[in-house]
Amino acid sequence: MVRYIFKTAGRHLALAIVLGLLWLALSGEEHWSNPTLAVFGAGSVLLCVWLADRAGMLDKEGVPTRVFPGIISYMFWLTLEIGKANVAVVRHALSPKLSISPGMLRVPAYQASDIGKTIFANSITLTPGTVTVDVYEGSILVHALTEELADMEGITSMGERVCALDGPEGREWARQKRLEAQEAGREQVSS
Repeated sequence: MVRYIFKTAGRHLALAIVLGLLWLALSGEEHWSNPTLAVFGAGSVLLCVWLADRAGMLDKEGVPTRVFPGIISYMFWLTLEIGKANVAVVRHALSPKLSISPGMLRVPAYQASDIGKTIFANSITLTPGTVTVDVYEGSILVHALTEELADMEGITSMGERVCALDGPEGREWARQKRLEAQEAGREQVSS
């Protein structure tokens, strides 16, 4: 019971901190020094937290504290991958011979939670040249613009990164996959 209270209070606190930081960032310095505006800002943050609680949005999906702080490094990595995919799409679009070969592929999706599956599916769609078409229980159907962009290993690697930030179950799965890959690499070297 005590653990549940701390977990629930933690989500309330996390949402209040994020909303407070957002208010500070958007309001400007003149609002911080004015006590009346600061009280109204704090009141609006508390009102939003209360409304979110009343709407039932402060569950593990509504305030996904399990993905922090790993989501920050994942976003930087995803930004680099989006840049690489942009270059590939532009190269194909500007080539004199249009070398587009669209295709569909089914990628395994082992994320432990709905938020993990959503992050993975949205990451695929954000990457230029690929679109998530459908999400199934253990896989995601992806449309790719070219064979180069239909890189099963690359998309699976993205899924493993999402698993690594998707709570303890996902981290365990990603750790197992890394160990299997290392073992397979050792077997190839010794052969």
